[in-house]
Amino acid sequence: MPLHPEIARILAAMPAPPPGPLDPVALRAADEAQVAPPEERLPLHAVEDTTVRTASGEVPVRIYTPAEADAYGLLVYFHGGAFFLGSLETHDHVARSLAKETGLKVVSVGYRLAPEAAFPAGLDDCHAVVRWAAGERAGLAWDGTTLAVAGDSSGGNFAAAVAAKAHDDGFDRITHQILYYPSLDLDFDADRHASLRENAVGYGLETAGLKPFNAFYLDSGADPADPLVSPVKRADLTGLPPALVVTGQYDPMRDEGELYGERLRAAGVEATVSRYEGAGHGFVQHFSWIPEYHKVFEETRDFLGRR
Repeated sequence: MPLHPEIARILAAMPAPPPGPLDPVALRAADEAQVAPPEERLPLHAVEDTTVRTASGEVPVRIYTPAEADAYGLLVYFHGGAFFLGSLETHDHVARSLAKETGLKVVSVGYRLAPEAAFPAGLDDCHAVVRWAAGERAGLAWDGTTLAVAGDSSGGNFAAAVAAKAHDDGFDRITHQILYYPSLDLDFDADRHASLRENAVGYGLETAGLKPFNAFYLDSGADPADPLVSPVKRADLTGLPPALVVTGQYDPMRDEGELYGERLRAAGVEATVSRYEGAGHGFVQHFSWIPEYHKVFEETRDFLGRR
């Protein structure tokens, strides 16, 4: 199907990006300016900001409790933003929808960003918060069942990398990995995946923009050949948690996500790959108010409920 008409209308009205090098400070400010005021956000039983003390420092987190209960399944969420954008605020609406639809307590992670924090600072923050969430001292009333990791775009990269790192470390409590249009291959050769050519121009995120947007992360020491940087390059995927991989029809990064799902299945891992027609990159963050795309939260709920 063609690009969804509402997405096409909004993209057509967007101004061209300013010329010259990317300014992370200005781009972050522009992102934050789009955040809805607190009174317009989806209400939940409780939303609490706190700090997790880890071996590498303090990590801000926001905890979303959908309803009052004695114990909860947990979902630890990593926001997207090409490793240098995004925050607890810019993705607050995503975390709220995840909590409401899944019934899980959601922990959103305010990990350190490039270029100010060199690789693997952000990944280490995400991994440390997952380990913290499973501990009794976290005070999250985890019921010992579901412990999912989830993320969109670069956050999906972190979710896959955390699941792999935890597996290698012998930490086997992660039960699911949920990847929304994940950035899993940071080698940006345009011939590497067909979707990089097919969806190169006109759908919001463009193939030519991938390298400069991810340069802050790569220049900080992240090697695209490292499976913790490009999780699709991991040689052995056996033993990883079941995965839901969500992609968009018109996303340049569509094929790397779908390839990861195929490789997981070939390794004996339960993996569901779900392509959303008419959608480009970022639709969970930017267009989940459209009913067809809000269903991604229901699909997430159903995926979590199958185990």
